[in-house]
Amino acid sequence: MGNRLTHIATRTGDAGTTGLGNNQRVSKNSLRVHAMGDVDELNAHLGLLLCEELPADVRTLLVEIQHQLFNLGGELSVPGFELLKADAVLALDQALERYNAELPRLQEFILPAGTRAAAQAHICRTVTRRAERQVVALGQEEALNDTPRQYLNRLSDLMFVLARVLNRTHGTGDVYWKSERMQRGEA
Repeated sequence: MGNRLTHIATRTGDAGTTGLGNNQRVSKNSLRVHAMGDVDELNAHLGLLLCEELPADVRTLLVEIQHQLFNLGGELSVPGFELLKADAVLALDQALERYNAELPRLQEFILPAGTRAAAQAHICRTVTRRAERQVVALGQEEALNDTPRQYLNRLSDLMFVLARVLNRTHGTGDVYWKSERMQRGEA
């Protein structure tokens, strides 16, 4: 990996380029930089979620996810490098299985609402989906490992499930979309 920054105001990006971890300069508008930026934004939103009152097991899981997202960002910053491992995807699969088992079956689509923690989890979900789309787009242009795409796919599902868990934890429950079917009582 490239040199770690010791000075933040380097001025090296003034011309619209940025350095990757292998010291290659690329446009700040490249697919790779967009993917890296979306993963970074996601990690920042997870940091904000961690400011909320959370069950200890959810907090531990989210901190681990932050570390894995840093690995993912590191992998994206160096073309051809592998840093995010398949066991990270497996850990998300296991978390999905565990938390889904605790939840009632959905009756309808839910709104990204409820408690502030659940709403923030939904923001994390939507930013994860955007990051996933950017990684898919990058993978269509350049060779990428499968693990980053798989990790983001599972993580968006997990953030949806965790939003439901957080609403239940705080006594709110799911906030259902008032569809015509629900209004007719066909749930």
